[in-house]
Amino acid sequence: MSYVLTPPPPASVSIAGQRALFPVRRVFCVGRNYADHVREMGADPKSEPPIFFTKPADAVTQAPAVPYPPGTKDLHHEVELVLALGSGGAGIAEADALQCIWGWGVGVDLTRRDLQAAAKKGGAPWDAAKAFDHSAPISPLTPVSTAPAPAEARIWLSVNGAVRQDSNVAQMIWSATEIIAAASRLWTLSAGDLIFTGTPAGVGPLMRGDAVRCGVGDVELTFQVGD
Repeated sequence: MSYVLTPPPPASVSIAGQRALFPVRRVFCVGRNYADHVREMGADPKSEPPIFFTKPADAVTQAPAVPYPPGTKDLHHEVELVLALGSGGAGIAEADALQCIWGWGVGVDLTRRDLQAAAKKGGAPWDAAKAFDHSAPISPLTPVSTAPAPAEARIWLSVNGAVRQDSNVAQMIWSATEIIAAASRLWTLSAGDLIFTGTPAGVGPLMRGDAVRCGVGDVELTFQVGD
């Protein structure tokens, strides 16, 4: 028996005010990048280099409803500033990192918290906890030619109208340029890469039917948790 393998359609994200789409290559995520969230998780801020993990490109979604994932009883929200790279490289200097940013948006790192806790306890990878289908809802991207990626802006998330996370991206331990430079020392970054830059305190559970609204500055994202 023979098989014909066809590549899957490339993942993409809409661009604010444009019909064009931003093709997604890879998704990098930074853990423990707000001091209040680090303390919330029982650790010491900036006691170690940035922690990176990844999600598959097809985890990115802009659907109005995000299905509740199987295999968990404790799904959590984590609102984040997302950077979209228009160029990359290896060993990028922090002074050159800003020019790699093509655009930005707001996203939510959905997490199977119970699976993450079990993985941490057992010293196992986080893939099942972080890298599942539809685990990276994201807003349309704003090109930096329209508005620069904010170094200071409110970042927030509400569930059913009640605000749960409310901070400022200026509170990030590692800045956007520091994150890009650090990631480029581990991977060769390229156009199409997305970087979720970490979440502030206030992460918490989501239930089926919950309405999620979040934002960074003037950019907002809304979705509902489905069945």
